[in-house]
Amino acid sequence: MLKWSLVATILFVLIQFGAGLQAGSLALLSDAGHNLTDAVALGLAMFGVYLQRKPADESRTFGYHRGGVLAAFVNALSLLLLSAYLFYESYERLMSPKAVNEFTMIAVAGLGIVLNVGILLGLRRYESDVNIRAASIHMLGDALGSIAIIVGAIAIRYTGWFAIDPILSILIACLIVWSAVDIIRESLNILLEGLPRGIRLSTVVDAMRQVPGVLDVHDVHVWTLGSNAHALSCHALIEDVPPSESSRILAALNCVLVDRFRIHHTTIQFEHVECELSHHGCHMMQQGHEHTH
Repeated sequence: MLKWSLVATILFVLIQFGAGLQAGSLALLSDAGHNLTDAVALGLAMFGVYLQRKPADESRTFGYHRGGVLAAFVNALSLLLLSAYLFYESYERLMSPKAVNEFTMIAVAGLGIVLNVGILLGLRRYESDVNIRAASIHMLGDALGSIAIIVGAIAIRYTGWFAIDPILSILIACLIVWSAVDIIRESLNILLEGLPRGIRLSTVVDAMRQVPGVLDVHDVHVWTLGSNAHALSCHALIEDVPPSESSRILAALNCVLVDRFRIHHTTIQFEHVECELSHHGCHMMQQGHEHTH
């Protein structure tokens, strides 16, 4: 799906760029630039999916999950640069409005709506991936931009106010900024190993403490390896039970983490004696030695 979407988007960019020059429409040229970033987004999404499927190796023990996140981050930054250029060009056109061919604007924008909605529907099943969602937001933004171009072209037709064209370009640029900021925020959260979206640390800890045999859970860290790969490490104080029973507790903890929070990669250190955390390590309260983590 990504491959065919990329080919269709590149073809449409060429059509829209040529139509924008012929019609003298800055809004169409701006939308062509937005579609070009759509093509880049789809290309980066394909590259990200390829990286995420690569297996782990000795130097990258978690694999290449962050490849797709980095692609989304770079993609969003490119959107901000494009927006800055569109704001500048729109200001210049507002100062010196030019006539446009509104019929060409309507025809090309209508084709853009069909293309972008079709790609959006095809990408819906991948929406849990931040990298694919970045590409999807591109498509949604461009579909809305095409609708705005059609409305603006109709208004130009009946009012003769050519300043509508650069105003539409400004609105498209604002839409691009809005979509880019959300992707930058989420991708940075993943790169900085923040909590996965939709997960509260206190909720995870409470769920783990409710597992039979678990007395306490502390030193809990939850982070995202990639768009759909979450990880957790923690210390768990459990009852003084035989090894066979501790295996049952571990299995129950993992079931809770997988079923409720989609956390599949866990490192859980069991303790039978309560420990007091300090800035330098974990000191056993009833024994003279310490261990680090």
